Amino acid sequence: MRTFPVLILTSLIMSGCQTPSSSSTAPAEAPRAKQIPHVLTGALGDERHDPYYWLRERENPEVIAHLEAENAWTEAQMQHTAERQKELFEEIKGRIKQNDSSVPARKGDWYYYSRTVDGKQYPIHCRRAAGPEGPSGDEQILLDVNALAEGHEFFSVTGMRVSPDAKLLAYCTDTRGRRIYTLHVKNLETGEVQEELVDEMAGNVAWANDNRTLFYTKQDPQTLRSHLVYRHELGAGGEDALVFDETDETFYCSIYRSRSGEYLFIHSGQTITDEVRYLRADDPRGAWQVFEPRERGHEYGVDHANGAFWVRTNLEATNFRLMRAEAGATGRVGWQEFLPARSEVFLEGMEAFRDHLVVVERENALTRLRVMRWDGSEDHAIQFDEPAYIVALDDNREWDTDLLRFSYESMTTPDSIYEYEMSSRERKLLRRDEVLGGFDPADYVTERLWIAARDGQKVPVSLVKRRDAAAGPQPLLLYGYGSYGSSMDPYFSAPRISLLDRGFTFAIAHVRGGQELGRKWYDDGKLLQKRNTFTDFIDCGAALCDLGWTSADLLYAQGGSAGGLLVGAVANMAPELFHGIVAQVPFVDVVTTMEDDSIPLTTFEYDEWGNPADPVYYEYMMSYSPYDNVEAKDYPHILVMTGLHDSQVQYWEPAKWVARLRDRKTDDRQILLRTEMHAGHGGASGRYRRYEEIAFYYAWLLDRAGR
Repeated sequence: MRTFPVLILTSLIMSGCQTPSSSSTAPAEAPRAKQIPHVLTGALGDERHDPYYWLRERENPEVIAHLEAENAWTEAQMQHTAERQKELFEEIKGRIKQNDSSVPARKGDWYYYSRTVDGKQYPIHCRRAAGPEGPSGDEQILLDVNALAEGHEFFSVTGMRVSPDAKLLAYCTDTRGRRIYTLHVKNLETGEVQEELVDEMAGNVAWANDNRTLFYTKQDPQTLRSHLVYRHELGAGGEDALVFDETDETFYCSIYRSRSGEYLFIHSGQTITDEVRYLRADDPRGAWQVFEPRERGHEYGVDHANGAFWVRTNLEATNFRLMRAEAGATGRVGWQEFLPARSEVFLEGMEAFRDHLVVVERENALTRLRVMRWDGSEDHAIQFDEPAYIVALDDNREWDTDLLRFSYESMTTPDSIYEYEMSSRERKLLRRDEVLGGFDPADYVTERLWIAARDGQKVPVSLVKRRDAAAGPQPLLLYGYGSYGSSMDPYFSAPRISLLDRGFTFAIAHVRGGQELGRKWYDDGKLLQKRNTFTDFIDCGAALCDLGWTSADLLYAQGGSAGGLLVGAVANMAPELFHGIVAQVPFVDVVTTMEDDSIPLTTFEYDEWGNPADPVYYEYMMSYSPYDNVEAKDYPHILVMTGLHDSQVQYWEPAKWVARLRDRKTDDRQILLRTEMHAGHGGASGRYRRYEEIAFYYAWLLDRAGR
């Protein structure tokens, strides 16, 4: 999915780090990409002229030179904000505790946690033995990511899995940002690491119960579609066994262990259809069985706990329901309904414990944890007071316990980890992210508005500002996403305080295309209903102006990835409403990308956007594709950020968009493109670099707002 939940794309601009530009001379004018005639023929027989198509040649020195010229121009245009950027960076760094540790989570005889050290970019993953009262004994470092990252411009670790006997650690590394990983296994007793056990894999692994067999997924080298599952036996030698090949190019696959640890599952899925295979984890060479054959439109997921399979399914249930099936049963004939579907409540997930089931639900655009006993004798929801918040399951590795861990945060309350005794309903705060620098939650206020869209639907908007903010319209940054059913919840951000303290309001428009209000909210914001996402955002922005929160000369939009599509479409549809736009790794060349099945993600996203080979979808997608709808008119100020090695939104989409905007727009407002030359979709790695990037685009916003 072209997701971008973190809202940051990182580049190196301060503190002695290398800048994206290699030029030392300030350019006199903005770069103009050369135009080379290129014609694309659409499903309607029409011709699309794309003179910037050549920018997709990643290895072409002229492409790299153009991106570096754009970086030099951006650096020159932002030079006068250099001191402000440093000021913001120090503020952000100063608010975040640099020597910190997560709450240890028990699994078997160990407590696992991660910690950060002042001056280090990456986390250190550790464990300590479990004692009668909690962690005890000496710390054992599982992975020091800082040591692994030495000598690399980019470094990422994923897929960390400890073997069932807790003696081995599997982990996957990426040194480019392309999400193509190398699998390693570390012996936690000797410290020995088996380097490059498997190269060019997808970063998804699962252990069998023999503690020597690993299953992992591999992807197509061109499209990056994860479609192969292999079995690797440590020390066996020879070729790894291929156990599954997902041949349908619209599906991808992944592998995981059940909650009980008794089963392994292979999940094949695309936007609206799922299929799951299962295998007993103590029989790694056994035959995989299909749990329920795929049927177009049937979405389901499976877990195993307390001796049964648990199935979350949309079968005759728009907002999903929970079914129970006896272990060993195949097909839906033996399914028994455990939790029925409800029209106003979306069933998002579940976690099984010995005596309790915890269900994650969503109602009125808020998440909720519902706790019930298996025998039905008790059923309650955990209550919270703020008007807008997020509550989610935390790290619950043990099932034989009465204690539930969950996280809670709001736009004024930092991320907080609670321990909740499910029988007595007593909760204990274990940890709240410490925000330094004199932060007081009472100085800020969060609100939830319901804004009427043009078709009468009520769109929730979450806002936060300083309690003592000046009266009248103020600068406001409106964030949106609205795709893939991904809900954008009202999260806390310590860096955001720097904007709020300088007079900004921050708001999230929970537009259609997410699932904040259930599955229908998603369905009404995709395919031939996709324009609802954009008009919802525009209507929210206009209403915030009408209600006096802001005005068109103080309103800014932000979105990343598919959210970049949102703000790109809005730039064409309502440019007069926004003073500026921050577009991060934006998916803006919709039609051309969806016509090219060699590009990562394309084939299994037809049910999100439509297949442009169909004239109906082609015409509709052409009506909103940001790149295809750039016109000769005035546009807002626009800051665009991307990564050269992005595997989800290719760098050339924003590069082409900027080139066409420069060529056609009629105003003299600023348009900047910043390409991180050593990163992918999530930006450069390392926490300080992330602070720097936030400081960079905050400085741009404050500069545009005259603050």
